[in-house]
Amino acid sequence: MPTLIDFRRRIRSVKNTQQITRAMKFVAAAKLRRAQESVFAARPYAREIRQVLQSAISRIENPQHPLLARRPEERILLLLVSGDKGLCGAFNTNVIRKGLEFRGEHSGQALDVIAAGKKGRDALRKRKFNVMAEYLNFSTRVEFSKAKEISGKVIAAYSAGETDAVYAIYNEFKSVLAQRLILEKLLPIEQSELQGAATSTLVDYIYEQPEAELLGMLLPRHVEAQVFRVLLESAAAEHAARMTAMDAATNNAAELIESITLHMNKVRQASITREIIEIVSGAASTA
Repeated sequence: MPTLIDFRRRIRSVKNTQQITRAMKFVAAAKLRRAQESVFAARPYAREIRQVLQSAISRIENPQHPLLARRPEERILLLLVSGDKGLCGAFNTNVIRKGLEFRGEHSGQALDVIAAGKKGRDALRKRKFNVMAEYLNFSTRVEFSKAKEISGKVIAAYSAGETDAVYAIYNEFKSVLAQRLILEKLLPIEQSELQGAATSTLVDYIYEQPEAELLGMLLPRHVEAQVFRVLLESAAAEHAARMTAMDAATNNAAELIESITLHMNKVRQASITREIIEIVSGAASTA
């Protein structure tokens, strides 16, 4: 049976763990606030550039651009966005599981992967995915230059015909307690959706450049904005998941400390009672 020293040592160990989880919770909360502000600032830009793109493409009778070309999906490029660290609940596990399901659904096609995040990169390599590029340590501070680098690689691969479709798997930030796993098609840009959305609700812009020239400038910008938004959403969702997981760990540690303390007090009380009984029995036997 554990002694009182063992109980106190266990309680001290759990308290030390609780201090770590509480500190990680506060750090994640501070990072989440900045990431949340970045997400809310990026969403309007991504929405507005899409509206301008819809307006421009609606004025062209037969728009032509490499990013609008549709081909049979024989070669697919997947952008899988995960975290660089653990201790964030099922955040990374859900993304990796979705990537495995995606490979199973497209087993007949050649699949290349761009891994953003160390956890996803390690899991994909272990499962023999063809990881053509990797980007690590971006979630602490998502920079547009990193998104531009990723989108440049994606655009170059699609324009050169090295891939026929580009998909992204990531966690979308909904709230502190909820993240939504998203499978989104980045390329080719769905021309029918853009033309269908180009209605009277869109702003009637006045262009200086010809519409075709402006379209050629807007399409890469649109891809860059979408990749940047995906990275921001994933970073905010990761911080929210870690904050929630560390809060739950801190509460569980408190419950465990209370349970161990109660059990220790019972053992100590039983020991005291047993000693009293032995003293009383000894005194009674000598009387």
